[in-house]
Amino acid sequence: MNGHHIFETEFGFCGAGWSDAGLTHFVLPMPHPGGATERLAKHMPASAARMPTGAINDLIAAATRYFAGNREDFSHYPVDLSGQSPFHTSLYLTMRELAYGETTTYGMLCAKVGHPTATRETGVAMGRNPMPLIIPCHRVLAAGGRIGGFSAHGGLDTKRRMLALENARSPNPISDQASFSF
Repeated sequence: MNGHHIFETEFGFCGAGWSDAGLTHFVLPMPHPGGATERLAKHMPASAARMPTGAINDLIAAATRYFAGNREDFSHYPVDLSGQSPFHTSLYLTMRELAYGETTTYGMLCAKVGHPTATRETGVAMGRNPMPLIIPCHRVLAAGGRIGGFSAHGGLDTKRRMLALENARSPNPISDQASFSF
C-alpha cells in the first residue's frame, strides 16, 4: 500500500514515499512541511499520509540522524525502482554502493556501469533521481572533481552542505581545492 510521511530534520522538512516493495521517493530538506508534501504529491498523487513502519520507519530515523551529523548507511534499505529504465536502474543501484563521504564523477560512474560515453544521460538520471540521499547523487561530481549540478531543493548549496556534512573528498585530489568551496 502506497504511503508517505513528512518529517523534520535539522536541515528542514523531508518526505518519504513508499510502496509495498520499498521506498519510491525521498524529498530532501525544505523550509516548510508543505513544500515536501507538494513534491511528494507531484510524484505520488494517489498516496495517503501514513505513519511509517518497519524498514521505512528505520530509514526515516536514519535520515533524521544523518541530517544531525551522524554517519549513516542507506544502502541496505529496500527501494522500489519499478518504472525506471534499465540504464537508470543500473546507475541508481551502482550509486547506492558509494559509501558515506565517497565521491565519484559522472564519467567514472558511466564506466562502472559499462557505458563510458553516456555522461549526458547520466546527468539526466541524476536530475530524475527519485530518492536523493538514499540514492546518493550528491556524491556524483563533474569531470575534474567539480561540484557539478544538483536539482533538489536548494540546488548546489544543498549538495555542498551534504558533502561537507560527510567530509567528502573529490575522487581527483589534485582539484580538491579548486572544486570544493564549502
